[in-house]
Amino acid sequence: MAAELEAGGVIGFILSGSVQPIPGLTISNGLRPGLAGFAKSLADELGPRGIRVVGLLLARMGADRVRELDGMSANPEATRAANEARIPLRRYGTLEEFGRTAAFLLSPGPPPT
Repeated sequence: MAAELEAGGVIGFILSGSVQPIPGLTISNGLRPGLAGFAKSLADELGPRGIRVVGLLLARMGADRVRELDGMSANPEATRAANEARIPLRRYGTLEEFGRTAAFLLSPGPPPT
């Protein structure tokens, strides 16, 4: 895939904002660091060719999986409130916000010089 890209191209990775293991997410806990490292290595390799590698780090989004994780606790409402209290905006992000951000970051960059 990267061999087909020209200067100004972009590759995007959706990564997790969590760097510590999350209970109940064994496979994800193992894959997250490796994928972040792969994205960094790819950026180092492709950057000199004018190809951007973008890592979109997600934390708590108002999505089905997050609702499921919150629901695993004895008190889902309290869990959500505690999670939101640690977020600067004091709320979960929306999928629409993520989509707009991703579209901007993955759009073509300035023309190569």
